[in-house]
Amino acid sequence: MSDYRLHKEAVLRALGTVEEPDLKRDIVSLGMVKEITLGIDSVRFTVVLTTPACPLKEVIRKRCEDAIHAHIGPDITVTIDMTSDVTSTRMNAPTLPGVKNIIAVSSGKGGVGKSTVTANLAIALHKSGAKVGIIDADIYGPSIPTMFGAEEMQPRIFQVDGQTRMEPIRQFGIKLLSMGFLVAPGQAIIWRGTMAGRALQQFFSDADWGELDYLLIDLPPGTGDIHLTLVQTVPVTGAIIVTTPQKVALADATKGLAMFQQPQINVPILGVIENMSFFTPAELPDHQYFIFGKGGGRQLAEQFSVPLLGQIPLVQSIREAGDEGRPAISVGEPVASEAFQATAEALAQQVAIRNATVDRTKRVEVA
Repeated sequence: MSDYRLHKEAVLRALGTVEEPDLKRDIVSLGMVKEITLGIDSVRFTVVLTTPACPLKEVIRKRCEDAIHAHIGPDITVTIDMTSDVTSTRMNAPTLPGVKNIIAVSSGKGGVGKSTVTANLAIALHKSGAKVGIIDADIYGPSIPTMFGAEEMQPRIFQVDGQTRMEPIRQFGIKLLSMGFLVAPGQAIIWRGTMAGRALQQFFSDADWGELDYLLIDLPPGTGDIHLTLVQTVPVTGAIIVTTPQKVALADATKGLAMFQQPQINVPILGVIENMSFFTPAELPDHQYFIFGKGGGRQLAEQFSVPLLGQIPLVQSIREAGDEGRPAISVGEPVASEAFQATAEALAQQVAIRNATVDRTKRVEVA
């Protein structure tokens, strides 16, 4: 092996030719290269990704190795440690200062599987190494306690400096709060919109969420009081729109998407998720039957020039797992797990792009 003279500056110059695929800037100027250690004909360094769920991790690794070999020497031994630090535009936020990203999960109508998508995305992000929480903001019809097998649980209430605080419930590694934890199972919640709004505000102000990379807000269907309370209470990093391919769902999803894009609200749209895209029987995993139509989610994404984050199949095991209190991805169901993992990676990717390219979201002031 040749005796290559390695210097930190030479390594940085070589890595300065490596472009981060999403942000279109070199990884050195982005501050992603850390802890360079030099040896005899060898170099070791750390690349800090913008999310542990980065779908381009191996692409970046390969580009770094190629850059060292091309600009310093082909026989250099390159060892790359990949880690992550989730980006945020919420630094020094007065509410939820430890939460890096608040993501609204919305749908124009009920029955499209929004809570199922929320639950499985949260676990997929957690499995990648992120710290994740969920607020079930569907005050009148909370689903998250059932999907996480936590219907009989209640958050711990404690006092800090004379103030009452709630500790979110933790299931499958996810921190959870829902109105379903505060009322008896099956009890109807008969509240006016202002009361429901105050309950959501308490989930933000009175709960000890600690450090989170992503806090997903499972919103009720439509565009009502809860949606306005959310954007008036905290600056939202971005919103996801969940729909099915059928025409009636797309019409309502269009209204939900347009609400976030109104000038006085102006919440970035991270993308569209098409749920129940096609039916795949367990005994025929390679077959697809487009029961609710085909391509509707993609058409919606193209209409508003936003990404299509994923297409989730209609699989019996997804429904069964949710009813049993075990989101499908938590039990490793292969078809569902692959779809939700890919969608979660696309979501994390869009959050990183949004944080690098779009100004901080402002809390909405609406009369």
